[in-house]
Amino acid sequence: MKAIFLFPTLLLAFALPSFGQDHLSLADAVGRALSQNPAIRSAQAEVGEAAERVTEARSGYLPRVDLVEAAQRGNQPVFAFSSLLSARRFAPSDFAIDALNRPDAITSYHTALSFEQPIFDGLRARTAVRAARIGQTLAETQQVQTREDLALNATRAYGQVLLAGAAIRAAGAAVQAAEDDVTRAEQRRDAGLASEADVLALQVHLAQMRERLITATSDDTIARAELNQSIGEPLDRQFVLDDVPAVPAPAEAVADLEREAMRARPEVRTASLQEDLARETRRGARAAFLPQVSFQGVVELNGVGGAFTSRASAWTFGAQARWSLFSGLADVSRLRETGLASARAAADRERAEIAVRLDVRTASARVLSAVARGQVGQAVVAQAQESQRIIRDRYEAGMASVNDVLRAANAVLDAESQRIGALVDVLVSHAMLDRALGRVPGAK
Repeated sequence: MKAIFLFPTLLLAFALPSFGQDHLSLADAVGRALSQNPAIRSAQAEVGEAAERVTEARSGYLPRVDLVEAAQRGNQPVFAFSSLLSARRFAPSDFAIDALNRPDAITSYHTALSFEQPIFDGLRARTAVRAARIGQTLAETQQVQTREDLALNATRAYGQVLLAGAAIRAAGAAVQAAEDDVTRAEQRRDAGLASEADVLALQVHLAQMRERLITATSDDTIARAELNQSIGEPLDRQFVLDDVPAVPAPAEAVADLEREAMRARPEVRTASLQEDLARETRRGARAAFLPQVSFQGVVELNGVGGAFTSRASAWTFGAQARWSLFSGLADVSRLRETGLASARAAADRERAEIAVRLDVRTASARVLSAVARGQVGQAVVAQAQESQRIIRDRYEAGMASVNDVLRAANAVLDAESQRIGALVDVLVSHAMLDRALGRVPGAK
């Protein structure tokens, strides 16, 4: 008896909109995904990291300034001699042989302010800045790709919830129709016009439809949780989804769509930037063959005790040129390596362009197929429902068997499922086409 009350209650719970639940349109779902999903925050942080790397690379043009404060104590002869001399505290008595060989322990205090300004670094800083800027652009491009992927995932999840809800309604209608068929068969059995086998067959069919309703309800729960995860909402939050209007097939030619995709797809931009980055890396490898010139200076304060103001000052300024003549052929191998990496990046760019063109053609074909199936689906459902009505009338008149009734009921359920699936496919395939064109699917 519990099952008698369970399924009407289950049907009522999912057939009627729940009060207190928020309505959610497809555009709202996409908007929430683009603002609340953790992947967006991760992409934004990555862009910030890349911007800081540009600042870090620019530091190669600026001088380096260091402040050192040190204190040492010992009686090592050279240490004692140099410490006294640096502090300008060397006296004639310190020339005594015994004092030179066996000096007393001395504490040396050393303060130094040093700086180094690159004059020519073999174009290393310029190459590093260019590479960092390319990296920043790559991060920004990756952020665009993340937005498009999130929008597509939100659209798919939205469509799955619509599909699950429609499956619940279709299964609920099938349960109601099966219950009516069981009641009708029992009445015919009681009147001697049908057998007990007919009633049992329809009761089995009713149990199958109830099982289908339970499965559809479970699928709806899972689909709603996945939708909430994609839009950054709590998993148990409930939304009432708005129906999605029919979307026509794209009117543009495939060649025009391909050109749009080549301009807008982040994958193409990323592949091109990777090629640029490989070229900059190759320039950086060439810099190993160039000399480096820098200007250096140190200002010191040295003392062997007493107040800070008693320390003696000194300074040193100079220039340094360094040119690597041989490094075990490591620089030569590095140059060859970057040349091969540049060739690989060029091949990857060509492969990305071909893949984008294929994505556009595949998505366009899927849209056309989904739209056509959606147009046919409504007519198929109407035909199946009319066929079911006729067979029921024939069964009541004793002109059709119970198997005919079962086949008609299953045909209606299958036709409704195919129609709903086609409508969701239209929604998702349009989103996939937008993604293939470099647009944000479902965005306002």
